[in-house]
Amino acid sequence: MKPLIGVITSTDLDEDLYYQGKDNIHAIIRAGGIPVLLPYYDKEEDIQEIARKIDGLYATGGYDIDPTLFGEEPHPKLGTIIPERDKFEIELMKNVLEMNKPILGVCRGSQTLNIALGGDMYQDIYSQLSNELLQHRQKAPTYHGTHFVEVKKDSLLNHLTGETRLKVNSRHHQANRKVVTPLQISATASDGIIEAIESTRHRFVLALQWHPENMVTVNDPASVAIFNGFISACKKN
Repeated sequence: MKPLIGVITSTDLDEDLYYQGKDNIHAIIRAGGIPVLLPYYDKEEDIQEIARKIDGLYATGGYDIDPTLFGEEPHPKLGTIIPERDKFEIELMKNVLEMNKPILGVCRGSQTLNIALGGDMYQDIYSQLSNELLQHRQKAPTYHGTHFVEVKKDSLLNHLTGETRLKVNSRHHQANRKVVTPLQISATASDGIIEAIESTRHRFVLALQWHPENMVTVNDPASVAIFNGFISACKKN
């Protein structure tokens, strides 16, 4: 049986529709999973039921995150936030983590995972960090890797890809800051930006600041391996 993968959807401020990019959906299907697009629920019993029924959670990219969730006021460079998504996504993550089911997060999903476990983030790396940064909002096709990340040896990311250095794409202005137990940093960019985190306590919890779903479209080996590893872990449920 193919595993059911809960996929966090996006919406806009007018909330007329839920949507998700085809690259996210195709990456799950290609790896052998069945993607199930999730609208936002606010009742705890509904969120718990979703967590019980899915075999894994895929937390996708999207708009910015409400900084009051980690005790900060909004920075002037903070972008659009969707409070309903923030609440649903973080509560669902907490339930999935408690059930020890696999989670793969990308971009925003990396930050919501960290916040769900008590960490925090930069609301805007370019105005909150004083050192010179790489171009994290690339001016290149979405599938193209534009900068390198150093991967921690013996991390889950290292085992999945077989690499200690990856070339990745980049589309973000926020990033994780304080990473808390049971999470560890498993990849960083040359400018110090945290590019990947993973759990040391759960059997498969990995979140990346970049977008491997776009790079799967050009058969990037590391991106394909990440999705294959995620779906393989979900099959064990």
